[in-house]
Amino acid sequence: MSVVERFSFKHKHLFICLLALLVTVPLAGCSKEKVYSALGFRAPAPDSAESLAVKGLDYYSRAKYEKARRSFETLLNQYPFSEYSLLAELKTADSNFYLKNYEEALLQYKDFEERHPTNEAIPYVLFQMAMCYYNQIDTVDRDTSTATNAIYAFSRLLRAFPNSPYSEEAGARISAAQNFLANHEYYVANFYTRTYGYEEAKARLEYLLRQYPDTAIAPQAEMLLGDLRNDNPPGRTLFGWLPKSLPDWEDLTPDD
Repeated sequence: MSVVERFSFKHKHLFICLLALLVTVPLAGCSKEKVYSALGFRAPAPDSAESLAVKGLDYYSRAKYEKARRSFETLLNQYPFSEYSLLAELKTADSNFYLKNYEEALLQYKDFEERHPTNEAIPYVLFQMAMCYYNQIDTVDRDTSTATNAIYAFSRLLRAFPNSPYSEEAGARISAAQNFLANHEYYVANFYTRTYGYEEAKARLEYLLRQYPDTAIAPQAEMLLGDLRNDNPPGRTLFGWLPKSLPDWEDLTPDD
């Protein structure tokens, strides 16, 4: 087993916390070398793996994610077998996530899972992978694949780790994504209704009620479907068919 695989967040937690504390607490005029000495550590050499890890954590803690990413990437390039490489892998992905580079972050989280499938950070990694999809969900008239992928990814987390600290939020975000998909189906059904595609509209509404019966839009969908089945489509003006009651995606998503 390589040095990377033997690295454990559990065993390094205190040390990393001390490093993070060192770079975030005001030093009141003291040099970092003196603070290291007071903590019983020797100050790392410039551009050493340890120094790059400390620098990356410092930038990350201050939301300077671009600089943090560069520090962690330099660490991985120069010291790929360092005891800090696993930390750098994860924080590189996190930095890209907060930079909204979701596709790149997703690939890095996937790589982390493949390389370290038994690491204790895996529940967090699975949650972040799902969030990469979730944060790309757009308006109800756009592509819905990100919502579908988010539901699948959150569900995977819940199956694998039902009691993780992320389970409650994962469930809430699944519900929000399902409401988004239901609203999309209702939007399309309204379009078909306006353009006299009543059979297509009924098919969409039936699918909505079958797949998402507990969503907020379901009662309206049921009413519209009833009207169409009774050959009583709603009369609309040219722009009146647009579903004004659909909530914005920001209203559907749970608070962070």
